Amino acid sequence: MLPTSSLFAFMGFGGGEVVVIFLIVLLLFGGQRMPELARGLGKAIREFKKATAGVEEELKRALAEPPPDRSIKPAPPADPAPTPPPALQPPETPPADKA
Repeated sequence: MLPTSSLFAFMGFGGGEVVVIFLIVLLLFGGQRMPELARGLGKAIREFKKATAGVEEELKRALAEPPPDRSIKPAPPADPAPTPPPALQPPETPPADKA
């Protein structure tokens, strides 16, 4: 296990700062909630690592695939001219009755 000073050295925390932060958290949340908070923090870190690994795997897979063929292809032939609609016929009128 790493000593506390080298564990938090990347964040600029020394041993004294870590102890003060721990005491403040203990005062704010109490001793009974500390294991609960630690469990939640552990789950959050685990989920973050899973998401990071998933993104990294997707990136590796995308880089391993060959690039799509982007060569210029001839355009498909144009459709023939559409046929015009049939001419409209006037409505038929019934024959007139002879009275």
